[in-house]
Amino acid sequence: MKRKAKVLLITSMATLALAGCSLPGKSSNGANGKIKVDDSAFRVANKSPDSYEDYGETRAADYYIKATGFEYDYDNLKYDLVWSDEFDYDGLPDETKWTYDVGKGTWGWGNNELQSYTNDSNAWVKDGHLTIELRKEESDGDDGKYTSARLKTKGLGDWLYGKFEVRAKLPKGKGTWPAIWMLPTDTKEYGSWPASGEIDIMEHVGYLQDVLHFNAHNKSFNGANGQNKGRSIPFKGVSEDYHVYSVEWLPDKIIFSVDGEETFTYDPHDYVDEVQMDQWPYDKPFHLLINIAYGGNWGGAAGIDDSCLPQQMEVDYVRVYQSEEISALAK
Repeated sequence: MKRKAKVLLITSMATLALAGCSLPGKSSNGANGKIKVDDSAFRVANKSPDSYEDYGETRAADYYIKATGFEYDYDNLKYDLVWSDEFDYDGLPDETKWTYDVGKGTWGWGNNELQSYTNDSNAWVKDGHLTIELRKEESDGDDGKYTSARLKTKGLGDWLYGKFEVRAKLPKGKGTWPAIWMLPTDTKEYGSWPASGEIDIMEHVGYLQDVLHFNAHNKSFNGANGQNKGRSIPFKGVSEDYHVYSVEWLPDKIIFSVDGEETFTYDPHDYVDEVQMDQWPYDKPFHLLINIAYGGNWGGAAGIDDSCLPQQMEVDYVRVYQSEEISALAK
């Protein structure tokens, strides 16, 4: 059965704050008193390939038909907790659950970002939560002027379909770019970004303090080609309070939510009549990532403000649930 997302009503965009280090609610508005949220500038994991291999010679014709023919009782799905980190320990993040991306990364992680990622000093667990810290170093050094951390579960936690929940409090300040997102664990079959897909559970940029962003990237629809499919909503208190950011990933749609309220549903059938891998590469295992970037094509679109640093993202828990009924459809 088709299930449409409950859409959060946006009654006014006048509350969207163009924030540096100011408290949420203070804004710098345009001539018309409103801030336009740019849906075209979104995370780019790396360069887009010119093409990817065509399996038409070796695959059955229905291999190309995606996100179609799945029958399940959505309203009665039962989910079980299959993986979690409650951060009920002290020290570095659990090495059986998390690994790291490190260094500056090619082209600043594909977005001209300014930070370098470390694996030993910018992320720690204490008092029941994970802290990721973005800071300016006293000297540039070999690792760069700004350091942060990018944690991932790749090879330690990889899933096909499920519910993914992260309860977090976000940093603020012009130039900050925190994200909770997912990437495919193996890109051999569909190709490198964006062909194998990306799921942005939550993104935030500090110059739009009171706005949250949710996106699904793939070969047909992505920020790099200006055809992004996602949604930006006004939402206050992201840096003062914890909120639960989640997606429910099903065989034919992806539902994005905040605090249990649905904000956007990526249903490829809303955009094309016959769904193929270019619109739905989301039938392979993905893993989770959590990070704070600084500057870059989107995070730094309105400049940066070093006076805000250091900034932290605090994560209360990460939980992954799966449904036996849905998992059976993948076999």
